[in-house]
Amino acid sequence: MEPKTRRGVDGWFVYLVGGLSVVAAYCLVPGQETGRAVRVALYCLVGVSAAVALGYGLWRHRPPQWLPWLLLGVSQLMYAGADAGVRLANLAGVTVPWPVLNLLYLSHYPLLVVGLSLLVRARIPGRDLAGLLDAGVLVVVAALPYWLYLIEPHSHHHTSLAVKAVCVGYPVMDLALLAVAVRLMLGAGRRPAAFLLLSGYLAAILTADTWYAIERLHGAHMSGRALNLVWLIGDLCLGAAALHPSMRRLGERSHTRDAGRVPLRVVALSATAFTAPVMLLVEFSNREYRDIPATAVGCALLFGLTVIRVGGLVADQRRSAITDALTGLHTRQFVEAQLALEVARARRADTTVAMFVIDIDGFQSINDRYGHAAGDRALVEIAERLRAAARPGDVLGRYGGEEFAVLAPGICPDELAAMAHRLSERLTGSPLAVSTTTMLMITVSVGAVSYPSGGDTPDELVAAVDRALARAKERDWARLSYRGPARSGAAPAVLLGGEAPMVDYLRQIADRVDLWLSAQEHSTAIARWATVLSGRLGLDEATGWRLELAGRLHDVGKIVVPESILTKPARLTDEEWLLLRQHPDHGSRLARLVPGFDAVAESIRQHHERYDGDGYPDRLAGSDIRLEARIIAVCDSWAAMRSDRAYQAALSEDQAREQMWAGRGTQFDPDLVDLFLDLHERGEVGALRLLRPAEPERTFQKSVP
Repeated sequence: MEPKTRRGVDGWFVYLVGGLSVVAAYCLVPGQETGRAVRVALYCLVGVSAAVALGYGLWRHRPPQWLPWLLLGVSQLMYAGADAGVRLANLAGVTVPWPVLNLLYLSHYPLLVVGLSLLVRARIPGRDLAGLLDAGVLVVVAALPYWLYLIEPHSHHHTSLAVKAVCVGYPVMDLALLAVAVRLMLGAGRRPAAFLLLSGYLAAILTADTWYAIERLHGAHMSGRALNLVWLIGDLCLGAAALHPSMRRLGERSHTRDAGRVPLRVVALSATAFTAPVMLLVEFSNREYRDIPATAVGCALLFGLTVIRVGGLVADQRRSAITDALTGLHTRQFVEAQLALEVARARRADTTVAMFVIDIDGFQSINDRYGHAAGDRALVEIAERLRAAARPGDVLGRYGGEEFAVLAPGICPDELAAMAHRLSERLTGSPLAVSTTTMLMITVSVGAVSYPSGGDTPDELVAAVDRALARAKERDWARLSYRGPARSGAAPAVLLGGEAPMVDYLRQIADRVDLWLSAQEHSTAIARWATVLSGRLGLDEATGWRLELAGRLHDVGKIVVPESILTKPARLTDEEWLLLRQHPDHGSRLARLVPGFDAVAESIRQHHERYDGDGYPDRLAGSDIRLEARIIAVCDSWAAMRSDRAYQAALSEDQAREQMWAGRGTQFDPDLVDLFLDLHERGEVGALRLLRPAEPERTFQKSVP
C-alpha cells in the first residue's frame, strides 16, 4: 500500500496548490459587475472545499481520535455556509441585519474550540499542570490588550445591545480559541505536517479576526481583499491538514508531558510578565488611562501564575533529580539513599528489609534488532508491570540500563525466593510490545538479598545483591540468587535478546527460503500483517505472540524441499508436488524442537488447510483449523500473489483482490478475507518490501499456487 500513501501525500499537496491557484484568481479578478460574482464564487468555493476536505480526510484516513476532526468539519461547514449565504445575499442586493450576519459566523466557534480541546486532551498525558499554567499566562497577556483596545471600547459604543454583544463576541471567542491553540502548541506530542498545517489555520483565523475587530472598532472595513486573503489561506491550511496522512497520528498520546525547549519557554514566559508594565507606560505617555483596575487584575493574575509556575519548576527539578525520565521510577542514587534509611529503620526496629535487582536478559538485542525506540518502549512497559507487581510501600527504581531494583521492607530470607518468583512472573507473564506490530517474550534474572543475613551495611547489601544477580545469570540456583524459570505454553525462555539459538536459526532458514522464492519479502510481511489482524480481532497477547511467530516461520519446512523444485518455472510433476505438499509437516517438526512451541508448530502445520476441507496435510475444515493458521493462510496467499515467483508473475492489486474474493468461504475463512481486504484498503496491510534486486524479466508459466 505504499503507492496509496504516496497518493495521499499528493492529494493534500494538490489540494493546497489548487486552492492557492483559486485564491490567486480571486485576487486578480476585478470587483466590478461580472467579476464580483466570480469573486464571490471563488471565495465560497475555498471555504466549502475545506469542509469537504475535512469530511473526506476523516473518511479516508479514519483517525482513532475521530471526534475532534468531525467537530472541526461541522464548524467549518457552518462557517462556510454562513459566508456563502451572506455574500450571495449581498450580491443579490438583499440586506442581512448586521447582528444576524455576525451571529452566523460566531456560531462555529464553540464547535471549533471543543474539537481542538478534545484533540489537546488526547495528545497530552495526565493533567499537565505546567502546560496549563503556561497557556494561562499567555492568555492573560493576550486578554489585557484585547480588553483595553477591543472589548472595553466596544462595550461603550452608542449602539444597540445586540451590536455590542456581537462586537464583544469576536474577541471573547478569539480568546477562547487562543487558549486552546496555545495548549496545542505548547503541549507534548508529535508535530507532523498535519500539525503544522493546523497551526497555520489557527494563526490565520486569529490574525484575521483580530484585524477585523480593530477595523470594526473604527467603523470601517477597509482592508478588503487583504483580510479575506488571510481567511482563505487559513481555510486551505485546515483542509490540507485533514487530507494529509499524518492527521491519523495527530491525536496520539505522547509518552512525555514536556514538549521540549524548556529554557526557551521559560524565557518567553518571563518576557510576558513585562506586558502589563509596558502597556501602562504606553498609556502614560499618551496621557490615556483606559482601565486601571483591569490592568491591575491582569498584573495580579500574571504574578500569581508566575509564582505557581516557578514553584512547579522547582518541584520538577527536585523530582527529576530522583526520577528516571523514561520510566518514571526512582533513580539508582535515590534507591541507594533509601536503602540506607531502610537499613537504619530495620536496625532500630529489629526487622528486615530485602533488596531485589532484576536484569532483563539479553536486552541489548532488542535495540540492535528493532531500534532504540523499541527498547525504550519495552522499558516503559516493564516499569509499569513492576509497579503492578510491587507491594504498597516498596521502593522501585531503574538501577541501570536494563536493570531494575526493588526495596521491600519486612521480607525475611526464607521469603526471598517466593517474592522473586512473583516479580519474575509479573514481568514475563505475557509478550512485551516493542512496536505496534512486534511482541516478544522475555526472561529475567533476579538477584536478592535481605538485611541482616545478607549484609550489615548498605554497601555490603549492594555488593551481595550484585553477586547474587551474577550467579542468577549463570543459572546457579545458589542460596539468595533467583532466576525465573521458563513456563510451558506461554513464555518459553527463548524470546528476547537471549532468543534461543534454535529460534534464530529457524528465522535464518525462513529468510533463506524467502530469498529463493522471490526478490520481495514474504515471511516477515506475513508476520507483520498477521499481528495487525490479531490486534483488530482483539486476540489476547499470548495468541498474538504465537501468531506473529508462526507467520514468521510458516515456510521453514521448505528447506527440505530441493531448491530446483521451489524455483522451477514449469509445472511441477506429481512427485515434485507431493514433496512440496510435505513442507507444512516438516516445518511443524522443526518448530517442535523448541520447548513450548507446540501451538506454533500446529499453526505452521495447518496453514495450507482450506476452509472447505480440501487442503493439506490433514484435510481439516472450518473452525477445526486453528485461527492462527486461517489468518496465516490469508496473508500467505496475498503475499504469494503480489510477488514475482519462478512460476508466475505478480498479480495486480485488483487481480489479487478478485482471487481473494473467489476463495472466500472455500479456500479462506470469509470473515478473515473481509477483514484483510478492509485493512488493505486502509493501507495497514498488503505492502511488500524489496529484499534484493529483481531478476531480469522472464517468461512465466502457470503452476501450482
